[in-house]
Amino acid sequence: MPTIADVVRELESAYDPRWAESWDAVGLVCGDPSARVRRVLFAVDPVAVVADEALAWGADLVVTHHPLYLRGTTTVAATTFKGRLVHTLIKNDVGLFTAHTNADVADPGVSDALARAVGLTGPLTPLQPSADDPRRGLGRVGSLPAPITLRAFARQAARGLPGTAGGLRVAGDPDREVRRVAVSGGAGDSLLTTARAAGVDVFLTADLRHHPASEFMEAADGPALIDAAHWATEWPWLTEAARRLTSGLAEKGITVETRVSETVTDAWTTTAECEDLK
Repeated sequence: MPTIADVVRELESAYDPRWAESWDAVGLVCGDPSARVRRVLFAVDPVAVVADEALAWGADLVVTHHPLYLRGTTTVAATTFKGRLVHTLIKNDVGLFTAHTNADVADPGVSDALARAVGLTGPLTPLQPSADDPRRGLGRVGSLPAPITLRAFARQAARGLPGTAGGLRVAGDPDREVRRVAVSGGAGDSLLTTARAAGVDVFLTADLRHHPASEFMEAADGPALIDAAHWATEWPWLTEAARRLTSGLAEKGITVETRVSETVTDAWTTTAECEDLK
């Protein structure tokens, strides 16, 4: 049976911590590196329901995309939800590991999985290549097998992504032709200008704010926009990360059992029409 250190070594060979942004917090959050690992649970968010799932399944390690502690802290007291989570994991001998922006820019990484989930085929290239390696970077650009309308592509994307209360928001002519697509898992405001320069027909991402999106759509020559839930755009990566872990360890004669959490941890749980509130 491998140790946490063995699993961390394998994960960091795929998602090098040196690729993470300077503000990020990646790597082993809690857990004894010498502890044995039989089961690894993959999830987007390190939250209580994920910890509960890990305990119920008998996981020895949880791998999440989002960090538990992104900013500095002076306490892990159980008076906060983060402290309670740390206490729960440690008391039950469950480790926690995070691959965040280092997984975003990996090749393949978060946006590769998103691109495949919404139907892009063939080669994918970074929307914003990394300076030290153009094969890596933020976002991905690719093509559909054949042109379809924006309306049809939005429906296809909705079917390919896990369902959330908010669904997908679409900006642009529903009948415009879509063939070349840019995607970026997670918040994509910062890549709007880059997406326009890439000459794509639509940019699919998450957490688009009103003013940047509104101003972006004023340009007649820009792509359409599709705004999905942050959690939904990053969830497809979990399967790829689990596969890379098991295949990498298998090459070394090591076996672990993995599971991708299907628990929806998107913050929004329902929607309401104005008429429903009267």
